[in-house]
Amino acid sequence: MKKSVLVALVVALFSLTFCDTNKEKPTLYIIGDSTVAQNSGKIVGWGSPIADMFDTTRINVVNKARGGRSSRTYLNEGLWQEVCDMLKPGDFVLMGFGHNDGNPQGRGSAMGGYSEETTEVTKPDGTTELVHTFGWYMTKFVRDAKEKGATPILFSQIPWRELYDGKSKRSDKTFGKWLGEIAEAEQVQYVDLNSMVADKYEAMGQEAVNAFFPGDHTHTNIEGATLNAQTMIEGLQQLEKCKLVKYIKK
Repeated sequence: MKKSVLVALVVALFSLTFCDTNKEKPTLYIIGDSTVAQNSGKIVGWGSPIADMFDTTRINVVNKARGGRSSRTYLNEGLWQEVCDMLKPGDFVLMGFGHNDGNPQGRGSAMGGYSEETTEVTKPDGTTELVHTFGWYMTKFVRDAKEKGATPILFSQIPWRELYDGKSKRSDKTFGKWLGEIAEAEQVQYVDLNSMVADKYEAMGQEAVNAFFPGDHTHTNIEGATLNAQTMIEGLQQLEKCKLVKYIKK
């Protein structure tokens, strides 16, 4: 083999190797409220332990959930724009709200579900705001992510601690229902985390469930957060042709 040809082959091999090892990893962003967020002390959102369930040598996991936020305030405070500005083709966004979305006069969205209904509210500073429905805000998140070449995946909120006659109060008539409608309309995937966790709570019983909630009926400790994260992984694995699944640890 001529020296020039050998040199060319070595250079080509080096270039391929260099490009492959320096190829930017995709990123999984997670948005939601305090039940998902990176919290301190006894309170832990499931967005924290789920990072260890992915192969982070192949995908970055960034938890951008923030306590106290609804779909409306996550948008209005610029938190979604921060995520959107970072998105690149091949990224993923797990997105879900609900716990703080119930009161448009406070921080919540309008309760029209998946519709164009609006409510005008007067804020403490005297200015007015046109508040959209939960479905309007979530649809915007989905469409914005798709425009950036990312893959949005919706999820429903975790259930509360209380079981009533052994049954968990579910969101299948409200936020969970609307998320399912959005997923169908926008042709994106959806994990009904609320129902999946509720099934587990009901099987475990109230006493066992109580151990997951150290202070109130909404926020979990690390054990509860880990259960919810594992359930989210199960939900993702049940989706048909979900590209995010290939990054889950074996």
